[in-house]
Amino acid sequence: MEIWINPACSKCRSALSLLDAEGADYTVRRYLEDVPSEDEIRAVLERLGLEPWDITRTREAVATELGLEEWARDAGTRDRWIAALASHPGLIQRPIITADDGTAVVGRTEDAVRDALSR
Repeated sequence: MEIWINPACSKCRSALSLLDAEGADYTVRRYLEDVPSEDEIRAVLERLGLEPWDITRTREAVATELGLEEWARDAGTRDRWIAALASHPGLIQRPIITADDGTAVVGRTEDAVRDALSR
């Protein structure tokens, strides 16, 4: 499995601690440094079963600058949202854990991390 993290994020650190405590085999992707491409974001969204606006941190300053709250949330604007996430990776909700079974979870809670571990 792979986990997308921001090391400064307490939720990410908690998820890593739980993965370590459970002896999970995983790789870390510091997604602010190793920025996912638009195609990688699309693939993760498919694995999550979510839309780009579902994993966007809309309260970040850059979200306000971009006016994300005003953007439509529909198929016609999906690519625009994905482009924004690829250009501003700090907008991506974290941590995201891709499970071995091809699914993914946003691991903000212990239950979500445990769900990823069980797959």
